[in-house]
Amino acid sequence: MQYAHRMTKFETIIFDLDGTLIHSAPDMHAAVNTALSEIGRAPLDLPTITSFVGNGVENLVAKSVAATGDTDEDTMHKVLKRVRGIYDADPCSRTTIYPGVEERLAELQALNIPLGICTNKPNGPAQSICGALKLEPYFDVIAGAEDGMAKKPDPAPLFDVIKRMGGTPASTLYVGDSTVDQQTAQNADVAFALFTGGYLNAPLAGTPPLFTFDDWKTEWPV
Repeated sequence: MQYAHRMTKFETIIFDLDGTLIHSAPDMHAAVNTALSEIGRAPLDLPTITSFVGNGVENLVAKSVAATGDTDEDTMHKVLKRVRGIYDADPCSRTTIYPGVEERLAELQALNIPLGICTNKPNGPAQSICGALKLEPYFDVIAGAEDGMAKKPDPAPLFDVIKRMGGTPASTLYVGDSTVDQQTAQNADVAFALFTGGYLNAPLAGTPPLFTFDDWKTEWPV
């Protein structure tokens, strides 16, 4: 692929993880359905689970529980705890990297552009998945969600990654696949690129992306 030589406008590039760099919904689907089955709930199909991805595991579980029955606090807590345990033990046996991602990251890295990840996935699984899939060496910072900390679309996590990478919002591009990612970039006043081949499940609103793409092998128009 010959395109990265044109990536000179931004000094820092940060990526979402789920639905952007990796197709991870199958593993989340398996963890949620296992936890639901243990409390006698019917399984949810993969498209339904995928539509719940993006706002953190708490939101994923809340929507999954609501879609299958009562939503009392004890049930929510029980299912959340089990989903976390199941997923932490096996976070990527069904997860794949989108075609073209590794080649794109390698070419950007060869240009000495600092690369980072800012995701609402819990930090432990985010780190272990990137390690298992051998994505870790491409990134200066991999930052997932921590209990008690703000999550996207709050701009705080993105600001934190930018700061840790020594960048500035004005010189950063954030690449994601969802309305949450678009809103995060907008809230941080950061340029945004939308990967449309991921988990986008609602129309975008507000500031439009700088550009969109549906294939990691295509050239970016910047």
